[in-house]
Amino acid sequence: MLADGKNQPPKPSLVSRILSVLIRAVVLIGFLFVFDKLLPSISEQTQSFVVAKWQQLSLLQQELPTENSLPSPLPEKNLTDTWGAARSQGRSHEGIDIFAERGTPIQSTTQGIVSKVGENNLGGRVVVVVGPGGAGHYYAHLEDYADIAPNDWVNQGDIIGYVGDSGNAKGTPPHVHYGIYINGSAVNPYPLLQKD
Repeated sequence: MLADGKNQPPKPSLVSRILSVLIRAVVLIGFLFVFDKLLPSISEQTQSFVVAKWQQLSLLQQELPTENSLPSPLPEKNLTDTWGAARSQGRSHEGIDIFAERGTPIQSTTQGIVSKVGENNLGGRVVVVVGPGGAGHYYAHLEDYADIAPNDWVNQGDIIGYVGDSGNAKGTPPHVHYGIYINGSAVNPYPLLQKD
């Protein structure tokens, strides 16, 4: 008996506690089932978002590319250091140009997450892959894209597009402009690429 003279309420029996847990579990499973069946695209988008964020965190913890650590985006094609060359409107070249036949497949130099598949004024059709250390790998003047989309994971050597002359390269010999951006600033990719 309590100090105020009232009896303590009886404890629920084991059976009623088990029944209560089972009812809650059934309701939760039912809710998850309905959520999964009625909103599959949201479920897939949420899963894709979580996986992409996990991959981004993993990439950020990896080392930035170092000298001679990256394969060429166009294997067996001649590499020339065109970094810093004069460009129109007083600009300087923030990458290197690698020439090849129109439609030659362009390979990702690194594993990473596709952050852009689209167009811009100078680069025309471009693809950007965020790789280890958060470095952005920029491929421009593409003729066409591979079957990729933003947030896709690519491995080193995967095809990301095809050599062309889009953007301000229209009418020039087909090539890929390859650039690397670290902390938002362009760095010369030539020393980072392996030479045959």
